[in-house]
Amino acid sequence: MSQIVDLQNSPEYQSLDVPILSIAFDSPSEMAPEGQALGITVPLLSDSDHSVSEIYDVLQWAVGTGEPGHTFILVGADGKIAWIQDYGAPENRGVMYVDPLEIASEVAAALQ
Repeated sequence: MSQIVDLQNSPEYQSLDVPILSIAFDSPSEMAPEGQALGITVPLLSDSDHSVSEIYDVLQWAVGTGEPGHTFILVGADGKIAWIQDYGAPENRGVMYVDPLEIASEVAAALQ
């Protein structure tokens, strides 16, 4: 969850005025205590039935446990995907943390 904390606190990302929310397979009762302890202020949403992950096709990059890797999606006001990038899959760098400056830069470019 350090990715969420760093992204929500990034002045570069905040300057984009693009809301953040985190979606995970974990239940709200699993996410809430850690989110609260870390000071996470963005919504932490549960996708326990995997429906959101399926709709946005992020399971194509699922890790060994079947969970989505580390995927970022920018959804436009029209509800369509404006940008999507998975970083967790081996073919996509295989990382579970991305510098918030990189994400801010990618999102800014997609907003152009």
